[in-house]
Amino acid sequence: MLAAGEGTRLRPLTERVPKALCPVGNVPLLDRALHRLAGLGLAGPARVAVNACYLGEQVVAHVGDRAHLSVEPGSPLGTAGGVAKLRDWIAGRGVLVGNADAYLADPARPPGPDVAALLDGWDGETVRLLGQPAAEPAAPGTFDGHVFTGFSLLPWRLVRELPVEFGDLVRAVWRPAEAAGALSVVPYPGTFFDTGTPVDYLAANLHAAGGGSLVAPTATVTGRCREAVIGAGAVVHGDVARVVVWPGATVGSGERLRDAIRADDGVTVPATPPSVGPGNI
Repeated sequence: MLAAGEGTRLRPLTERVPKALCPVGNVPLLDRALHRLAGLGLAGPARVAVNACYLGEQVVAHVGDRAHLSVEPGSPLGTAGGVAKLRDWIAGRGVLVGNADAYLADPARPPGPDVAALLDGWDGETVRLLGQPAAEPAAPGTFDGHVFTGFSLLPWRLVRELPVEFGDLVRAVWRPAEAAGALSVVPYPGTFFDTGTPVDYLAANLHAAGGGSLVAPTATVTGRCREAVIGAGAVVHGDVARVVVWPGATVGSGERLRDAIRADDGVTVPATPPSVGPGNI
């Protein structure tokens, strides 16, 4: 699981915690990812690895002995460099690579079985991506008319060639495999958000809340609360709608929050979708 990134588009939220530990539906994204792997029968430091760099000490403490930890010194190595640094741990195996910040939910299947089609019948030689049909199939960044949804399968023959330096899997592995006819996309039938922007992060939280409000048992809510996720120990005396209130955060009695994330030190990050006008259609 890739958890080393800085999450720059989510600042100032990610100045407090790394993106992989930002809560969605009151569960850290990384825990959701590890739960999905466990649903595939993959658990423990012999079978699961997590990389860390930015605010890495938080990731290390959070993961504990649940997975092998790969701490990258200095700046993050990127998706390709992060995998390359784990070469000795991978040790000849094919590898399932997931983005810790990917929010996936399939109403028909629990986490794990919902992505099992990616592994079914894999030959161990080609590259596979999990994807969803793109609104514009030929748009840059698509693969076989699909957008990437957070998980890929890589053969050892390609992993062993990756240099331990900054690089991304798109340029280092996926596009070359695509050009060689050795890449395929397995469709994901559920909901996907990459949670990389405040708008998508809010949308993932609201999806996890199932259209209502999700309130942690230790939160205190005396105000009006609609379509919101309220974290552990949070206090909401004001009026909130389409809002995420982080653990320990407070919304005062005179406040009215809409389409926003409230962090635990009073910082509010707006999450309003951009308006559509003549200049950005």
